[in-house]
Amino acid sequence: MSDAIYRGYDREALDAQYFLRPQVEDFEAFVVLYKQLSQEAREEFDCKLDISYGEKPGEKLDIFMPDGATNAPVHFFIHGGYWQSMDKSDFDYVAKGLVPRGAVTVVVNYTLAPEVQIDEIVRQNRAALAWTWKNIAQFGGDPDNIHVSGHSAGGHLTAMMAATDWQGFESGLPVNLVKSGLPISGVFELEPVRISFLNDVLALDEAEALRNSPALLTPPGPMPYVLTLGGDETVEFHRQTNDYAQILKDQGSQVEVIIPDGLNHFTIVEEYRDPQSNLSNIACRLMGLS
Repeated sequence: MSDAIYRGYDREALDAQYFLRPQVEDFEAFVVLYKQLSQEAREEFDCKLDISYGEKPGEKLDIFMPDGATNAPVHFFIHGGYWQSMDKSDFDYVAKGLVPRGAVTVVVNYTLAPEVQIDEIVRQNRAALAWTWKNIAQFGGDPDNIHVSGHSAGGHLTAMMAATDWQGFESGLPVNLVKSGLPISGVFELEPVRISFLNDVLALDEAEALRNSPALLTPPGPMPYVLTLGGDETVEFHRQTNDYAQILKDQGSQVEVIIPDGLNHFTIVEEYRDPQSNLSNIACRLMGLS
């Protein structure tokens, strides 16, 4: 083993902690399944697709609405892909778990690395949430009842949204724009990302990694969080989740950590396909839906 570079890991071992695709059989099968389920969701529910929340080509979102929605809770979902792959259209299936339970569901896109840096990806998601707060009422959603979840890189972005100074981002926005956070298999400290193989594409420097590490930030106020990941995920993903949960608790937030046995990095988010799954139940509980 060569010299350790982070928490006892050398570069090869650290890369293995964050290189997730080889740890599951037939990763491409998950991609195909996500696309299939998402197409079903677009056919099944009333939806508005590719709505622009900004001027850049990647700044689009999809909205899925329950029948007759009025003043419904809003679930804002951020897709993963290590900030450099995947698309909202691969994750529209989250609506299958939430729309039947009564939630207006927003699935957001953002420009991917290396075209932009993580700073810009965070800004775009903030802009999408600000747009949602201003406009969601016309789609049957309650702007004062917005909840955020996201998977993997989207889990990181969920935590960044929860830590945002909204009035500093844009005047007129409420301090507590986000009412709860549900990061799924998230990354909350970016230093190990910066010194891993992932930085070949992300090109993070130390300063950008620091300012985009939710574990180092203080949210504008306490809120409910549920942090979840699969029991079969890597040691580092478990460490990231547990460390972040303790930080949030120390800051005064109400936090649960839920780790289902037998699920991996990709099967845990797939649970959104089912309105009665553990993940859908968690999201709906946070929104106050039965």
